[in-house]
Amino acid sequence: MPASGKAHKAREAFGNRLREIRLDAGLSGRQLANVTGFHYTKVSRVEHGGQSLSDADIRAWCAACGTESQATDLIAQMRAVDTLYRDYRHTARRGLRQLQKPWVTLYEHTKVFRVHEHWIVPGLIQTEAYSMAVMAHWRDLMAVPVDDTKAANAIRMDRQRILRLGQRRFTFLLAEQVLYSRVASAPAMLDQLDRLAEVMSFPRVSLGIIPATSGLDGHTQTAFWIFDESLVQVETLTTGLDITRPEEIKLYLATFDRMRQTAAFGRKAKALIGRARDALLHQPAASES
Repeated sequence: MPASGKAHKAREAFGNRLREIRLDAGLSGRQLANVTGFHYTKVSRVEHGGQSLSDADIRAWCAACGTESQATDLIAQMRAVDTLYRDYRHTARRGLRQLQKPWVTLYEHTKVFRVHEHWIVPGLIQTEAYSMAVMAHWRDLMAVPVDDTKAANAIRMDRQRILRLGQRRFTFLLAEQVLYSRVASAPAMLDQLDRLAEVMSFPRVSLGIIPATSGLDGHTQTAFWIFDESLVQVETLTTGLDITRPEEIKLYLATFDRMRQTAAFGRKAKALIGRARDALLHQPAASES
């Protein structure tokens, strides 16, 4: 289903929730409109997924139905619906640089980063060569008409300055597979593994490796990033999903905490990185690939 279709389905689901609240309160659409001052057609459009509501509108709806306690959650859900999907392929038509720009402001305003990746090193701790290989992969996969991989990569590299600025805190949980995923050439992979060990020494960075033998608590179906405790981002092949509903964020936070308990840190994490490095060095012509 196209991203726009999924967003519409989400809007319809939100409208259905508001309709249930109205019906539970024993109000008709016209009665709700009279109490809130909405035009009666607005009530119908909202409930059928054809129109958004402002924060004030949602509070008025809840007040009319005697469900003020649900207003905060509904506002978060409405915001999530409005910004639910970022269509990567559409944005990438103007080049990969356009995919990198929106992250700059978000990163600068975030104080606590919680990052889980299960097959690739996160962009914040990638080396330049590793990052270029990732950029080239997505350029080819999405058939980007504008080859601006170097410019896009420069934005990503510049963004890494936040690792050392301010009082931000970072926790990276990487599945052990990340150490073995052959993203770049062997020399570039060796440099990337060394970079992971280096990052572990940064004062406000915690990096854990989740062993491949970990149980269900150590693994999820997808990678995700948590920004403070207000936003979770999940990426698919074609879209990015922004999650802002408090109850969903709580689930991701709880999942992240469970995963952290299964992860290896410090010397144990470095041992896993060293094992991956040794495996790469012992591959035929590793230093020449």
